[in-house]
Amino acid sequence: MIYLRLFLEFLKIGAVSFGGGYGMISLIRETVVGAGWLTEEELLDFIAVSESTPGPIAVNMATFVGASEAGVLGAFVATLGIILPSFIIILLIAAVMKKIIGYAGVQATLGGIRPAMAGLIIATFCLMFLSSVFGISEVRDPVEFDFKGLIIFCILCACPLIYRLVRKKSLSPIILIIFSAGLGVLLYGL
Repeated sequence: MIYLRLFLEFLKIGAVSFGGGYGMISLIRETVVGAGWLTEEELLDFIAVSESTPGPIAVNMATFVGASEAGVLGAFVATLGIILPSFIIILLIAAVMKKIIGYAGVQATLGGIRPAMAGLIIATFCLMFLSSVFGISEVRDPVEFDFKGLIIFCILCACPLIYRLVRKKSLSPIILIIFSAGLGVLLYGL
């Protein structure tokens, strides 16, 4: 039954992921591509849409994957699966946080989780970059260089840096998302 499988797979992702939605992308990728629910290219499209829609990226991803596999009910159960562990954990943490935050074991655990999440986010970035610019999603894949993808990547990396130098403040991610969509339309056409 697809509904139970969607719920359990996203429940598992939600239960073992730390570091927010970007930390979950690698687990979502492994799950949905491994299950044959999405191809690597479809996953990248889902990530792009999930980043540009309101709400947490992991929740958006679960909703989109659930909807693509099993309609509205699939979207609901996948979303419920990914948010339920966090909801329960946050309730428990909120109840005891003030009492346990000072313990050395808690501090050590959090100190170990932070670099692991940074590593997952960097690994996800590398996979997405290789896939979108070089067409590489597996080690054996031939290189299919996408010059337009590289141009968009370079422009989007340069914009926040130039903006910060000129305006002395950060560029809104919303502006970058809208700008990247415009670049995509301009370079890839409709």
